[in-house]
Amino acid sequence: MKYLQTELPGVFILEPKVFEDHRGYFMETYRKSDFDAQIGAVEFVQDNESKSSYGVLRGLHYQRGCWSQAKLVRVLEGRVLDVAVDLRRSSPTFGRYVMVELSAENRRQLFIPRGFAHGFLVLSEKAVFTYKVDNAYMPSAEASIRFDDLEVGIPWPIRREEMVLSDKDTKGVSLSEAECFD
Repeated sequence: MKYLQTELPGVFILEPKVFEDHRGYFMETYRKSDFDAQIGAVEFVQDNESKSSYGVLRGLHYQRGCWSQAKLVRVLEGRVLDVAVDLRRSSPTFGRYVMVELSAENRRQLFIPRGFAHGFLVLSEKAVFTYKVDNAYMPSAEASIRFDDLEVGIPWPIRREEMVLSDKDTKGVSLSEAECFD
């Protein structure tokens, strides 16, 4: 597995070694000892999966305070544009984002540490998205930054009219209004 540090400290792209032959392929998607050596110890406690169609935008979500979550995300089917936004006020990259295309074809994963908002936009007809988290979901700690916040300035590659959003995602707050991390 290759661990590639992005321009945002703590956010990594993981590229697995894929072994293919006439039967199909095999790849290792996670090994705790290697992950801990490259990124640091993270105790994942839950795996989640979602299926979405073209244009679905989920995010930019995070959990506040002690319910913050680190995530290791990947796509099993289709392709998405995955985004992490730094919400750590003490960080030199506060308010900046990283965008990575994740797909069943490129088999990349993205590790997003605590202190970041996260979201993704489905670019294929459908996508199956899976992720590990290091903390349980707590509805009372849930928060959301607007996907179209001008302060963050994410250049989503499809028009707003094509996006499929939940009520929760249309009611996110701007970065300046958000409860961020120290």
